[in-house]
Amino acid sequence: MKIVIAGAGIGGLVAAMCLHRAGFDVEVYEAVGELKPLGVGINIQAGAVRILSGLGLEPALAATGIETRELRYANRHGQTIWADPRGRHAGLPWPQFSIHRGELQMILFDAAKAMLGADRIKFSRRIVGFEQKGAKVTARFADRDGQVVETAEADILVGADGIHSAVRAHYYPDEGPPKWQGILMWRGVTVAKPYLGGATMVQAGHHTQKFVCYPISRAHADRGEALINWICDLHMGDKAMLPREDWNRPGKLADFLPKFESWDFGWLDVPGVIRNAHTILEFPMVDRDPLPRWSHGRITLLGDAAHPMYPIGSNGASQAIIDGEAITQELLVGDDPEVALQRYERRRLPAMARIVESNRRKGIDIMLDIVEQRAPQGFSDLDSVLPPDELERIVGDYKKLVAQDRETLLKLARAQ
Repeated sequence: MKIVIAGAGIGGLVAAMCLHRAGFDVEVYEAVGELKPLGVGINIQAGAVRILSGLGLEPALAATGIETRELRYANRHGQTIWADPRGRHAGLPWPQFSIHRGELQMILFDAAKAMLGADRIKFSRRIVGFEQKGAKVTARFADRDGQVVETAEADILVGADGIHSAVRAHYYPDEGPPKWQGILMWRGVTVAKPYLGGATMVQAGHHTQKFVCYPISRAHADRGEALINWICDLHMGDKAMLPREDWNRPGKLADFLPKFESWDFGWLDVPGVIRNAHTILEFPMVDRDPLPRWSHGRITLLGDAAHPMYPIGSNGASQAIIDGEAITQELLVGDDPEVALQRYERRRLPAMARIVESNRRKGIDIMLDIVEQRAPQGFSDLDSVLPPDELERIVGDYKKLVAQDRETLLKLARAQ
């Protein structure tokens, strides 16, 4: 069975490797002319590392990124609300990794080239159209000038072409641009002194003003430094969303730093980290409404093309990785490919829709807003502000929703 994947991002490359390892004939088509280690930081949850580890990639991840020891939520005064051990530090069989997105992309690309063969990953090939006829799908790909330069015939087409997916737009032409609720994000990377042991992810503040940071470089840690990936979120009200061509534009300190000038926690100097960034990028926090269907005959969606979500709970890339395993497992059953894609959709779409909707309602980050509303000046006794049973319910419900609870992950470990 031949499978064509449109998109060589994290989800597309992981799906390609999972499918190839299972014996399928896979080709990947990517719109850009060359993959480069671009971007800032990203977190890969233990449940997704399980899949990458099965592909033999854990040593490369460990040599490049940071094995996350703890996730800590704090108020805007730096007081801890909740701290949770992660990955192996929580007794799971796999770690959680914080890593530079570009370096993760290159690890996946190098592994996919070695597995599939370099000629099976084609660049400057943006999908611009496709047709189904009988048991075959024919896809058309254009170069960077918009000229159709290649067609590919396959048994299955997987649209892994991101939040602006052309495959998705074919079936939902009136969907419009991604949804924005007024939050802009500024992201940067800063070399600084390690904080909280050098392997802690921090989320501080509340929904309308939040600071997130985590170290992402093993090489820097080995030198006694921390390469800190950080994100500043600010709610901008009802201003118009940035046009697409302005996404990832250079950010200006004056637009957001004044709001964080007083955020020196003692254990972390937030304004100092922001000021010392090499570069700063600005873009809107967006998602899309859940779809009624991903699969149409022998064509389906995966990753951000299927379920773009707000970056809450470190779920975007992790869920795209899990998609790749899920579609492979359903196709391995060996019956009609259309039936297999329907099973993949039933298995993944409802769960992803619930995460998208939960993240719109702030997801696990709701604890930050509760503490800000009840104790805006800080607290001397957290239990009187957010009782332990209420906190445990928030955390437990979200972990179960995203299938990152200990019981689910240990069940997966036993099944391997």
